[in-house]
Amino acid sequence: MQFLLILLVIVGGMGLSVEAGILGPLGGEVGHLWATFSIFGVGAALTFLLMLFFSPRTSPSFFSQPGWQLLGGVLGPVYVVILTLAAPIVGVAMCMIGILAGQVFKSLVIDHFGLFGTGRRQIDAKRLWALVFIIAALALVAKG
Repeated sequence: MQFLLILLVIVGGMGLSVEAGILGPLGGEVGHLWATFSIFGVGAALTFLLMLFFSPRTSPSFFSQPGWQLLGGVLGPVYVVILTLAAPIVGVAMCMIGILAGQVFKSLVIDHFGLFGTGRRQIDAKRLWALVFIIAALALVAKG
């Protein structure tokens, strides 16, 4: 099951690269904020349909959850605006490796301290080396 989830995450990452490639030209045509809005509008409509047909009706109310858990709703559009602005200038590969570097760094911190209710996973040498290699990839792509 874990292997299947890892493959699914890899496919999701590929989708983010496609999204970055699409957002740049769309932002150039309709404006960066309109491109961001279109991505979230289509995503919200699709998610609504999925919830309507597949979500259990007995789940707790969305509004009863702690406010900090809704922070992703703020972070998502910021991420997409950054992609829309940066991808046409620095390239999709540079954007994705930069995002990956930021994600891995912050993920190591979140895991290490068990933030946001996650389990604690200590930062060890292997995890640090993974971050170093991602930063090296960022430097190599930047030179190219």
